[in-house]
Amino acid sequence: MPQRTDAAPKLTTPPLEAFSEFFESSGEREASTMMVFARMLTKLLKDENIGKQIVPIIPDEARTFGLGPLFRQCGIYSHLGQLYDPVDSDTLLYYRESKDGQILEEGITEAGSMSSFVAAGTAYSVHSINMIPFFIYYSMFGFQRIGDLIWAASEMQAKGFMMGGTAGRTTLAGEGLQHQDGHSHLLASTIPTVKSYDPAFAYEMAIIIQDGLRRMYTENEKWIYYLTIGNENYPMPAKPGDVNKGVLRGIY
Repeated sequence: MPQRTDAAPKLTTPPLEAFSEFFESSGEREASTMMVFARMLTKLLKDENIGKQIVPIIPDEARTFGLGPLFRQCGIYSHLGQLYDPVDSDTLLYYRESKDGQILEEGITEAGSMSSFVAAGTAYSVHSINMIPFFIYYSMFGFQRIGDLIWAASEMQAKGFMMGGTAGRTTLAGEGLQHQDGHSHLLASTIPTVKSYDPAFAYEMAIIIQDGLRRMYTENEKWIYYLTIGNENYPMPAKPGDVNKGVLRGIY
């Protein structure tokens, strides 16, 4: 019978305490869940155990998501390296390509990006190495546009995180309905291995991402974690006691 072997060594993923900075109140300072995720991803990329295994996959919108600083930190993968001067080469956070870059900056191709997600998400079987893809995109262009590829990823037992940015029915009203997502979680619910969340606060996102890392890369469970994230700024409350189980059940 067809099978997907799993010989990849387990990863030592960060404990929940490593995310403690996201459990504190932001006070009067406002932040969006997108800003929180950008800070969280930057921190994870520096982790000595899993940082090199993380594969950020971004179709075109890195700066829209506030992920421009990663160009400098990690570099954009190009097998040829940087063969030209980018138009923003005189700025601090310029578009930096590198042969050892870590970011897959795909251009406007969610289908191509999902293919990269599948390649990284099944590397535990194909290459016996656990890779951790974070596919970050406009949420409307996921399950609604490339749902068949996400289903295929599930069927191939791919693992990883799908981060649906600028989520919500009113987020990009000026772009028209083709950019406004209020229903991707309904579509996500049709795929058995997708765990779908719509976190509102920083501490919720930390709990969910830490749980995903542990279950997929320490326990070797086969899931795709889907989180919608927004651009609206508001004060982030402190984590109110032991709410971990409730958050992971989807109680907000």
